[in-house]
Amino acid sequence: MATAHAKFTGEVGCCMATSGGGAIHLLNGLYDAKLDHQPVLAIVGQQKRISLGAGCQQEIDPNALFKDVSEFVQTCMHPAQARRLIARALKVAISQRAVATIIFPVDVQEEDAQPSPPRMHGAVYSSIGFTKPRVIPPETELRKAADILNEGTKVAMLIGQGAAEAADEVVEAAELLGAGVAKTLLGREVLPDDLPYVTGPIGLLGSTASYELMMGADTLFMIGTSFPYAEWLPKEGQCKEKIQKEVEQWWRVLDDRAHEPADPVNPELVAHELSSRIPDRAILTADSGSGTNWWARHLRLRKGMRASLSGTLATMGPGTPYAISAKFSYPDRPVIAFVGDGAFQMNGMAELITVKRYWERWSNPTLVFCVFNNQDLNQVTWEQRAESGDPKFMGSQWIPDVPYAEFAKLLGLKGIKVDDPKQLGAAWDEALAADRPVVLEVVTDPEIPPIPPHIKKELGKKSAMAMLKGDPEAVGVITKGVKQKLHDFTESVKEKLPGGED
Repeated sequence: MATAHAKFTGEVGCCMATSGGGAIHLLNGLYDAKLDHQPVLAIVGQQKRISLGAGCQQEIDPNALFKDVSEFVQTCMHPAQARRLIARALKVAISQRAVATIIFPVDVQEEDAQPSPPRMHGAVYSSIGFTKPRVIPPETELRKAADILNEGTKVAMLIGQGAAEAADEVVEAAELLGAGVAKTLLGREVLPDDLPYVTGPIGLLGSTASYELMMGADTLFMIGTSFPYAEWLPKEGQCKEKIQKEVEQWWRVLDDRAHEPADPVNPELVAHELSSRIPDRAILTADSGSGTNWWARHLRLRKGMRASLSGTLATMGPGTPYAISAKFSYPDRPVIAFVGDGAFQMNGMAELITVKRYWERWSNPTLVFCVFNNQDLNQVTWEQRAESGDPKFMGSQWIPDVPYAEFAKLLGLKGIKVDDPKQLGAAWDEALAADRPVVLEVVTDPEIPPIPPHIKKELGKKSAMAMLKGDPEAVGVITKGVKQKLHDFTESVKEKLPGGED
């Protein structure tokens, strides 16, 4: 939640834990902050100074434990240290966009606070406040970059979360260059999806429009991102006018795919039905699972909306705590989370108790957890097929069916269950209009494949191997996968017909 607070507010996130196991539990979230470059301060406990080194209960070595995840980690050994350590930790977290950790032994915690260090040898004072520096490259480097962009005839732009405070400048640059703009998952909220040259997400979870943009560019302009997947980056030339047609075609493909029949509900339809219903100023979060594909592709963000997820770490189960953190930071804004059933079983259901405790304090009660109930650790299932050539192994991938909507009702929240695609639109309307937080449980088809914008030869070969090895869902996967991919072809043919019609 501290990482999500930093992402959504731009402020320092702060988390606290006890010694031992409590401190260890922070690591997952702190690595999420480290890898996504978010300022977070962690304050953790430790056993009394007199017991250190004695193998005391819950005694660990937090300096060693937090050294890798933190840019700054220190133990407060005296109350007079506290002010300086807190000040320095915050400055490191803000200036380096990183994690800073301070360890407080129990007996130090119990001592009286000292607002100021004593005026004596060895005491160190801290300065007052902190102002973020303005970093400007030399004029010569700016000119070099401008010359490269001006020489390009087919410029592609790729933006990440680092461009968040320069959205107007990104738009101006794209229009001056006649460039298409693709977005990383963490850069989803930087530009709205209704701009005609915004091609949407990139990579395995990306759009065909982004793929065509990258493969057809002679110049790449990356802003605020360290996107690491070189196989999805450019080779050569493509112009803006064609990219706009690719974008329009991509949205039609998504519409076609979402309305393909499934057993019982097509997971793409879940996101498709929400897209036009997303409230103004909504905040959208997602887990690291197959639902993230539909979150990335189908939801058309408008100006003023926010969206985030665990980008670089892609840790398990962030959708629910991210959503709760967003609600604490902005109690007046609607918040919607896409959550897999595996992640919801892991931490989401327990966090609903947190929601029960606090939701009545929020000025806007709209908080929807959309749970994709497919009884499968679905993203990993697809990864095993496409990356390892392994068929689905039910012993590890199947998870039990849990009545998520009914569990919400037990807590006094609203629960809605959908197992008929005809009910889906009305269910979203009901959830978004509810007077309390909602769990919208949708029974989705695990055989709908998250088809990438371009199927790489190796991925296709290994997926075929998985089917030949006796995947228990082979017939459904092949049939539905072919139908989904055919929509790319049919929409491309329509585009070439006179008037773009059938």
